[in-house]
Amino acid sequence: MNDLLLLILSSPSGAGKTTLSRRLLEDFDDFTFSVSHTTRAPRNGEVDGKDYHFVSPDAFQTLIEQHSFAEWAHVHGNVYGTSVSELDRAKAEGKSGILFDVDYQGARQIRATYPEAVGIFILPPSLDELKQRLTRRGSDDAGTISRRFDKAREEIEHYPFFDYLIVNDELEQALSEIKGIIHAERRRRSRMASRAEALLRT
Repeated sequence: MNDLLLLILSSPSGAGKTTLSRRLLEDFDDFTFSVSHTTRAPRNGEVDGKDYHFVSPDAFQTLIEQHSFAEWAHVHGNVYGTSVSELDRAKAEGKSGILFDVDYQGARQIRATYPEAVGIFILPPSLDELKQRLTRRGSDDAGTISRRFDKAREEIEHYPFFDYLIVNDELEQALSEIKGIIHAERRRRSRMASRAEALLRT
């Protein structure tokens, strides 16, 4: 998988990783989005097969037993997983990168299998702002918002596991910083070595 840039975006719920993921995919047409499986119900506007593969708990368990996932985890009372076939699909489509929108548990499992994956953790500007964002988006009830906010500190505690930290105070600035990381990672010696060696052979 060395020729495929595996980019992991993770954050506490409400810090903006889904919005940032969508914007990145608009700007990098050679990237594809890793569509996760989940047992949770779709939110307003979410499309099965595009945002997530929405499946029943029984169907998810069957996929676990078939060793179909590169990672899977329980998150906020539901189960999420990344199918190994998503990486195969990205390569078959000729993409140069694949974007994972996962929590820290998923990131840890992906890195265990693919250590070359690049991890970016999105921080909110403050916990007060995070709570306001969770409330403003209007997709969850009060109990769910409270659970997600209580979980945020635990998720932030795992920031040392990631390669880069981005504070999403202003969306365009955060997006620009992530783009810079992508451009830099594509120029790593390990990714460019074949180009240099080809020059030496001529």
